[in-house]
Amino acid sequence: MEAVWDEARRAPELGLPAHLTLQLFEGDEVIFASSKHWLLPLFDLKDFFAQGGHDPARTRLVDRVTGRAAALMVARLGIKEVHTLVLSRRALPVLEQHGICYTCHELVDHILCTTETLFDQDQDLDAVWSHLQERRLRAASAV
Repeated sequence: MEAVWDEARRAPELGLPAHLTLQLFEGDEVIFASSKHWLLPLFDLKDFFAQGGHDPARTRLVDRVTGRAAALMVARLGIKEVHTLVLSRRALPVLEQHGICYTCHELVDHILCTTETLFDQDQDLDAVWSHLQERRLRAASAV
């Protein structure tokens, strides 16, 4: 089933500070922020949640760009609300399949990232995470 865009999901500017790529809120409080790029803040969020004290399902993620891989990672983390400046249409079925509420400022057909087309919307979340973790480690060791 193809996800259909609802114009009511268009969000205003999200107030994300220019130096940040992602913020995580619990209520009105920022509990995590990152200026890292690619999917790195989502890997850091896994470690943040592992420390305990915060239920991912009770948080709200504010992101700059959300593509399919990021949507799959958000689903695996258990976050149930995402607000993003740029959202890929390829992420919509993932967000909807996993019951994640979302808004965006701009909806695009796809983002320019190789991870956008690596995965199917129905792919196992643990397998996606492992694959992306391997890519992350390879990239870090190449530096």
